[in-house]
Amino acid sequence: MSDALKAAGEQLMAAGQMFETTEIDVRGAPVRVWRNAPADLGQLWAATAGHAEKDYLVYNDERWTYAEAHEAVSRIANWLHLQGVREHDRVAIAMRNYPEWMLSYWAITSMGAVVVGMNAWWVAGEMAYALNDSAAKVIIGDAERMQRLAEIRDQFPELRAAAVRCGDAAPSWATPWSEVLASAPEMPAADIDPDDDACVFYTSGTTGQPKGAQLTHRGCCNNVMSMLYVNLTQGGLVQKAQAESAATSQAAGAQELPPAQLLGTPLFHVTANNCAAQPVTLAGGKLVFMYKWDAEEALRLIEREQIRAISSVPAMTRELVLHPSFKDYDTSTVIGFGGGGAAVQPDLIGKIENLGRVANQGYGMTETCGIIAASMGHFLADKPTSCGPLLPIYDVEIRDAEGIALPTGEVGQVCIRGSQLIKGYLNRAEATAETIIDGWLHTGDIGYLDSDGFLYLVDRAKDMVLRGGENVYCSEVENVLFRHEAVQEAAVFSVPDERLGEEVGAAVYPRPGATLSPEALREFAREHMAAFKIPRYIWILDAPLPRNASGKFLKKALQSELDTAQAG
Repeated sequence: MSDALKAAGEQLMAAGQMFETTEIDVRGAPVRVWRNAPADLGQLWAATAGHAEKDYLVYNDERWTYAEAHEAVSRIANWLHLQGVREHDRVAIAMRNYPEWMLSYWAITSMGAVVVGMNAWWVAGEMAYALNDSAAKVIIGDAERMQRLAEIRDQFPELRAAAVRCGDAAPSWATPWSEVLASAPEMPAADIDPDDDACVFYTSGTTGQPKGAQLTHRGCCNNVMSMLYVNLTQGGLVQKAQAESAATSQAAGAQELPPAQLLGTPLFHVTANNCAAQPVTLAGGKLVFMYKWDAEEALRLIEREQIRAISSVPAMTRELVLHPSFKDYDTSTVIGFGGGGAAVQPDLIGKIENLGRVANQGYGMTETCGIIAASMGHFLADKPTSCGPLLPIYDVEIRDAEGIALPTGEVGQVCIRGSQLIKGYLNRAEATAETIIDGWLHTGDIGYLDSDGFLYLVDRAKDMVLRGGENVYCSEVENVLFRHEAVQEAAVFSVPDERLGEEVGAAVYPRPGATLSPEALREFAREHMAAFKIPRYIWILDAPLPRNASGKFLKKALQSELDTAQAG
């Protein structure tokens, strides 16, 4: 870790300063917390009332000020109270990234109830699973989700529903949103413990049934402080360096703008909700919503709303910076481009820097209520394959298969302990016990720490290819493939092999108009990595790779659907 970064952190964390830490006992484990973090999300939301007439929520031509949002939140909470919702009861939110998502979130958490974030891509059967698992009392959903709910409505006769943006098509068994907002603006009193559940977010569920992660108020509020800490330490140093460089004066000017965040990823995941929407809200910033992700629409909104940050995954960032119309729009207000949810490939870092912009990335999990580590600017450029340093409220150990802590530089499973860990998985005591052991979260990520304390991830344990006794880390192979100028998307995974146990497979989607063959890609790869890492099976696809709702490639789907006989 650089001396400047260490000094910046020590200054902010000094006794009496905003980011002072202290150690407490949380569920039987000693953990560090931000001393000045709000005690609960209700307190956090209440603290934003002073922003009053500032713009808060923007969708198309619709705008809500903070004052208007606070009134709406109180009306929603009062309506929920009239439906019998009390502290610890669960309320599901099932909709696209509409402003009503955030309004409902603040209403539910402020009254001490629990948000159940439902994946908007779920079909009716998957919705039924989550409603059963969470025992939600009320569901707030948009028109598409109401249609799916209608298919399973008879399974939930006691479930109350509120219909958002349904117009005249609102089902008879659901309360129109206009009636919800007609309730008196009275926030029910609540006695919230920091370790109460704030929300239940379901893991991706790419294998088996999804697990409902129980995020606490303490975890969410500490994550907000963690995000602010990253922006004030690394972000502050990066912007200071920019201000000293005439070549990047456009970004220095952007410092004077109020924070504005474009939400490109779904709010039912921590990337958009916990790591973007909540910190921006506390800072009095503006949240800009999209009906669905579209790179050119995002560029238009960046220019119109003077966006400073974008909640995205690297695949979205790649679409933005490679878009033919990128230079047609004024994107100078954006502090940096990057993403979360997956590593930003080194070639993409270079493309961002070639535009004269700052590259950034974050490493986090649902199980940590958000951020774990982050890296941006020259820190990321100096260590392009690193996630960055862990937040100072975490303890970290790299452990071998027997659970023994390994020394610096050795590869093993990343295990962390801290105040942002989830309480557990709803109704899954066994899964909780397997994942959180003696207060330590076993992330399932394989990585190592360098001598500066920067974390490197080489893969998910389940994604590693074990080829004839040699470990092949998929992310390493993907990084090489992405360096080929004709590659738009690439996903690497294991393919069963009788002789070696597993072989390396890669699904590749070329850039529009580019010509690419498996052998040409292999020839390129041979220049950059050992022969045993080069994919034996390569599929050149004529459509983008499948992704889940958080933007990650669905490797399991590729493994099951692609035929080796059709590979090149």
